[in-house]
Amino acid sequence: MEELTLVQKLAVWVLPILFAITLHEVAHGWVASLLGDDTAKRFGRLSLNPLHHVDPIGTVAVPLIMLLLGGFIFGWAKPVPVDYGRLRNPKRDMALVALAGPGANLGMALFWALVARLGIWLEMSYVSVPLIYMGAAGIFFNLVLMILNLLPIPPLDGGRVLVGVLPGRWAGMVAQLEPYGMPLLLLLLITGMLGRILGPIIHDMQGWFFSLAGLS
Repeated sequence: MEELTLVQKLAVWVLPILFAITLHEVAHGWVASLLGDDTAKRFGRLSLNPLHHVDPIGTVAVPLIMLLLGGFIFGWAKPVPVDYGRLRNPKRDMALVALAGPGANLGMALFWALVARLGIWLEMSYVSVPLIYMGAAGIFFNLVLMILNLLPIPPLDGGRVLVGVLPGRWAGMVAQLEPYGMPLLLLLLITGMLGRILGPIIHDMQGWFFSLAGLS
């Protein structure tokens, strides 16, 4: 996408980023409601309206800055409220609620692959080119969000899954690391370690999805 102007890049990335983050959070709340906790529903957070989930820093500023700098693009939305005490089986269900977000991103990566393939099939430049670029952006960002959130670091989804599957004592030890999770993540990002850790995984998965989309 190096050939695109800044305005064109923003046009291509806005929808994939908004819906990747929005559906990630809605998936958490939706699965929680299925498992007994209707907190997200009561707070109006099961809406697909991105405005209900946008965080000015995580959804707008950080992805925009990373896009402009050409760095490792990621972002976040306002977390959907989940009261784990209301879940029918809190320990197990916590892991299922956590997995729902990355699962939604996997489904959206498949959706954007189909969008890109549709663009190729239409063979109309004024329609095809935007669909292809947006499809590629959607694949990339959803894979980044999915793989990043699966890191076993609380409060990321992977950390909550780890707490949900470990025996009680070990689960408690991992849960106590939550206050240090975001500073650690930022440290990995600033030092470039995050890109080195996740880059090869994202690259391999992106290759598979691009092949599915007919982009390689």
